[in-house]
Amino acid sequence: MVRCAIYTRKSTEEGLEQDFSSLDAQREACFAYITSHKPEGWIGVRDRFDDGGYSGGTLERPALKRLLESIENGSVDVVVVYKIDRLSRSLMDFAKLVEVFDRKSVTFVSVTQSFNTTTSMGRLTLNVLLSFAQFEREVTGERIRDKVAASKKRGIWMGGNPPLGYDVRDRKLIVKAIEAETVQLIFKRYLDLGCVRLLADDLAKRGIVSKRRIIAGGKEIGGRPIGRSALFLLLNNRTYLGETIHKDASYKGEHEAIVPSELFEAVQRKLAENHQPVSVRTRVWQKTLLSGLVFDDAGTAMLPTYTLKQGSLRYRYYVSRPRLKGDASDASITRISAPKFEGFVLDVLDRLQLKAIEVRSIVRRIDVMPHSVRILLDKTETVALWRVKSPDRHDKEILGDARRYLLAGETLSPSSDHLILTLPVRAKFPGGRAHQSRNADRAPPSPDLPLIKAVARAHRWHEMLLSGEVETIGAIARRFGMERGHAGRILNLAFLSPRITRAILQGEQPQGLRLSHLLQADIPLSWEHQDGLLARLAESARQPLLQPCPSGA
Repeated sequence: MVRCAIYTRKSTEEGLEQDFSSLDAQREACFAYITSHKPEGWIGVRDRFDDGGYSGGTLERPALKRLLESIENGSVDVVVVYKIDRLSRSLMDFAKLVEVFDRKSVTFVSVTQSFNTTTSMGRLTLNVLLSFAQFEREVTGERIRDKVAASKKRGIWMGGNPPLGYDVRDRKLIVKAIEAETVQLIFKRYLDLGCVRLLADDLAKRGIVSKRRIIAGGKEIGGRPIGRSALFLLLNNRTYLGETIHKDASYKGEHEAIVPSELFEAVQRKLAENHQPVSVRTRVWQKTLLSGLVFDDAGTAMLPTYTLKQGSLRYRYYVSRPRLKGDASDASITRISAPKFEGFVLDVLDRLQLKAIEVRSIVRRIDVMPHSVRILLDKTETVALWRVKSPDRHDKEILGDARRYLLAGETLSPSSDHLILTLPVRAKFPGGRAHQSRNADRAPPSPDLPLIKAVARAHRWHEMLLSGEVETIGAIARRFGMERGHAGRILNLAFLSPRITRAILQGEQPQGLRLSHLLQADIPLSWEHQDGLLARLAESARQPLLQPCPSGA
């Protein structure tokens, strides 16, 4: 018995509601072909595999997925289609399907094109026919694009969501009076305020919201405050001048204008005056051990920043938020040297026998005052790390154990959730001239959780491929909902040398190295060459890409 599955497909949904559709015609022809081979033991399976309204340029089709599952389960021996392009119009996709067919010893048959995929000549014929199918698909796409371009040059609306101020009727844009007044108000208010951020706030106060639309299923979307990005698009939309846009060119449209040309051009001049070029370079990543934990004596957060001297020497600081923005601050200390202050904190944790790698899980807040530094430690975690022998001991006894690790003059007091450590200091924190610390230049291990997660995932996927749980990288990508290229780049991390992998897991990878750097790099198989590649990636990541903050910021 040869079990035959019939697969049918139609690109559009037009005509599918008829009693005898194109899918029925394809199925009837395929069934007749199977019947003609009945003496050879051919028999059709009961399941129907019909994809109506799905393009042949993609494999994301429900019936095709069910067919592949049946093939994997071993319940299909022959796949019968009316024409080869019913199964796929993409040469690359069809190669993947043929790979599955060959692995499961499944034969592919086209009713109108006689060939056998089990022979080399049959596969050659198949590829030639498929190349013509893909060529036809690309030519059809070019014709559609040419038609759209020609129609827009004539000012014809070619579909899509109508902008605020218009509705679509008989495939044409019709002015909606109430929304048109709103559009004119937006343009005028921008000229009055001169700032898109202020314009967004002003429109929100007036209760002006985005265009409401009814989508499939009767659900309403829109009706929300208009954001800055949407306002930029609206203020630059030449549709309001009565024009249609195709790529970078605009043409006289069939619809009426809403905004006078004088008002529109005045807005464009104002936008050009306020335009600030955006740097295409990425921000330099910095190791800031205490980011988000440090506060000045006014209770304001101190943010990490840096300044450059002699072109390449970088000095890191923690600076009060108002001072960083150029505003006045009520704090007595507004800037401290980051490396030396971090070393100071590490010194304290050393005396408590805590590890540097546990800083962010233990420390909840650090207050920098003129004559003291107050550190809030997590009570539960800290008590556990002090290795208290009996969990029933009182806070007073716990504090007695802890004090043995502290210098004279330091105080440790309990609260409900924290242990508060207050340390008197004589250091000059302003200007970055902090006291010397034996840990000032020590760089604690800094595990990069996204990088560690990606390495672990890469090794798991590698095991899945070796064990046969999945057959291809594409199968992994589909299972985890990502693009095949991205899945392949992550899988490359499984081939990093054991030394590099161990360093990543321990947080000792080269400073500045990030997951994005490894995913974009061509990782060599040679472990020796990998060391050189990582050094180059880390060096390029440390190069300054932004203008430094002023030294007095």
